[in-house]
Amino acid sequence: MNWIEAIVHTTTAGSGAVSSLLIECGASGTQIEDRADIPDPSKPHGIWEIIDPSLPDSMPEDVLVHGWYDPEDSSSGLKARLESALLRLSESGSDLGTLKLEFRETPNEDWGESWKLLYHPIRAGKHLVIKPSWESFDALPGDHIIEMDPGMAFGSGYHDTTVLCLELLEKYITPGSHVIDVGTGSGILALGAALSGAGDVLAIDIDPDAVRVASENVEHHGLSDLIRVREGNLLNQVSEVCDICVANIIADIILTLASPLKNHIRPGGLFICSGIIVERADEIRKVLTEAGYEILEEKHTEEWAAFCARRSL
Repeated sequence: MNWIEAIVHTTTAGSGAVSSLLIECGASGTQIEDRADIPDPSKPHGIWEIIDPSLPDSMPEDVLVHGWYDPEDSSSGLKARLESALLRLSESGSDLGTLKLEFRETPNEDWGESWKLLYHPIRAGKHLVIKPSWESFDALPGDHIIEMDPGMAFGSGYHDTTVLCLELLEKYITPGSHVIDVGTGSGILALGAALSGAGDVLAIDIDPDAVRVASENVEHHGLSDLIRVREGNLLNQVSEVCDICVANIIADIILTLASPLKNHIRPGGLFICSGIIVERADEIRKVLTEAGYEILEEKHTEEWAAFCARRSL
């Protein structure tokens, strides 16, 4: 038999109450699908996330709360139970939307684990491999494993922009290089830099939670002797100069940082950046050139661009 999935149409304000109601009625788990949870991809914000610009448009207009029920639960009995509970909830007078109730069947499998089947180890460059914790991997000679799980806070490494940055880091790092990772997030680029031969890496982020997550990941990989994780704004709180600065953030931030970051990159040093949708690559190229960088390499996927640029001597 299949799992019974109940779906309730509601609002952002009502989603928490509906989720609690589904749990009280026996749901094994719930999920809230709300486009309001997706930050505006066109605007910079505190945590430098990479958001697919088309994602909000692909989500439903209503807020949907999903609940999963044991296949042995009587469908008719469950329907009556939920309708009665939703009627009582509607009488509260809150902004709850239509509270329309729908049902569908979900394949009888461990729905809490089935998403893991979508993720496998991926190679970023020649020797860097990103793998989820539950997957085994037969490393080739010279391979370096970065263990990150999809869905990890502040970036898991499965986004194209992360892979592009790791490929460029692996290519341009020389043994002992000093690297600064701006907006480190989960710390994955700092890990990739250290595993590619960097002698010293500063991973910095303005968000304290990102700093905590990055610190845990650095410790997990046994790289605390090479990577320093610090909270703060690089431009205001750090004076050191690096051989390579890497930033996987968003185009608007890169446009702002390109010129002042030169103070933290030695003459002839490199700036690697991504988080840039291909439609804005021309803007980034122009700003880097005007700021005194020489474009050494530009990498693209179908939707994203990354640059490696050399600071003028």
